[in-house]
Amino acid sequence: MTDLHHNEHREGAGFERTDLGSRPIFGFLISLAILGILIYYGIWGVYYVLDTYYHTHQAAVSPMVHVQKDTRLVDSSTVEKTFPEPRLETNERTELNDFRLGEEQTLNSYGWVDQNAGVVRIPIDRAMQLIAERGLPTKPQVGTVPLSPVNLAKAAAAAADTSNAQNPAGKQQQKGK
Repeated sequence: MTDLHHNEHREGAGFERTDLGSRPIFGFLISLAILGILIYYGIWGVYYVLDTYYHTHQAAVSPMVHVQKDTRLVDSSTVEKTFPEPRLETNERTELNDFRLGEEQTLNSYGWVDQNAGVVRIPIDRAMQLIAERGLPTKPQVGTVPLSPVNLAKAAAAAADTSNAQNPAGKQQQKGK
């Protein structure tokens, strides 16, 4: 039985010429292109009919009202006056450059942050020099009492106490006790 199958395959070796030819492939591609063109013009026709219907059935506008011919075209000067913030950027590069220039001027100049509170800003280079000279504030070391209003008042009172300095006899009396 196996010999029979092998002999059949040897005699009919090759390919079947009736499976697929080039003519049906080219026919499918041409019909696909024609169908694409027909769909394009069909959609274009639908939009043309809808556009003419819209223009013919649009309500009449008073002659006193100024109306733009095409509402798809936008005048940027009217948008800035009528449209609320935040607006879309019109020219990203120049707006970003203006923003960066303003930031550089803020970083490199003196000015008031809050004039009523007496808060000012200084250039960043000067601020770095001051930090290099004075250092950054540090946390109190372990074991020291943090400054509280009571401790601060005691320290201020001790520093302001001049009663012992004026009466040297008082020092001697306290030492004797």
